[in-house]
Amino acid sequence: MDSKRFGTLLGVVMVLGLACSAESAEILYVQDFENPTNFRNDGADVNIFRQVNQLYGDQPPGFQFAQRNTVETLLITGNQAFGTGYSDPSGIGGNYTLGMLSSYENDLLGLSFDTGGRQYLNFQLTVSSIDLSAWGGPFVSPGAVPVFRFTLYDNPSGANGLFGNGTILDQIEASGTASARSVFDWTTILLPLNASQSTNGKVTIQIDLLDGGYAAMDNFRIVASDIRGDLGTIPEPSSVIILGLGLTGLAGVMARKRVKRSRADDLVAV
Repeated sequence: MDSKRFGTLLGVVMVLGLACSAESAEILYVQDFENPTNFRNDGADVNIFRQVNQLYGDQPPGFQFAQRNTVETLLITGNQAFGTGYSDPSGIGGNYTLGMLSSYENDLLGLSFDTGGRQYLNFQLTVSSIDLSAWGGPFVSPGAVPVFRFTLYDNPSGANGLFGNGTILDQIEASGTASARSVFDWTTILLPLNASQSTNGKVTIQIDLLDGGYAAMDNFRIVASDIRGDLGTIPEPSSVIILGLGLTGLAGVMARKRVKRSRADDLVAV
């Protein structure tokens, strides 16, 4: 086959791939936590007395979280935490992020969606070890690594909650990296949660920090798709590696994002 014909065929394959992805994927939720409603610094760059729904509910209209205990919102760009404020060398976290405890209290966060009968709920987010300098902190031991568990529950009623109807469809654990207590070191994880056995496509994701003391999570992107790991775009194969197995034998995908400044002073992931 000559190069011209091969190039044409490759172009057709790429167009068909994009069309299949577009038809099979639905972007359900995108949240970078940069627009909290009436954020209040309760001290040490933490809003602890308002629940996640008070800050991020109805983004988009009608969407609500479920939570147990105090899932906090942290001000990354403040100046009170640890006497100097937090440090985020990569800038990935922006101005605000969510934080939760692992063991002092068993904080949980729940998000409910309708997959429309698609096989996978693909969930990408960034996580980092971080600590509190007040409100009972510090909680993070030196060298501690944050370990999250993401559980997908069947939720035929569609109600907001943490456990759906109690039937687990899939479960994946994912780890970040150790960092200094006041420094964010972000890890991007992609979780292809298998929703194929749901009753009617309605499911609940429960987020639980299992280990590490305290950790942050940010930059949620949740896509329902018939393609495992599909986020609504064609992924870069070199940017992901296999992380571990879920209950159904599916693997989580992790990509450490190293960020540098481009000549245009934009953040570029490499």
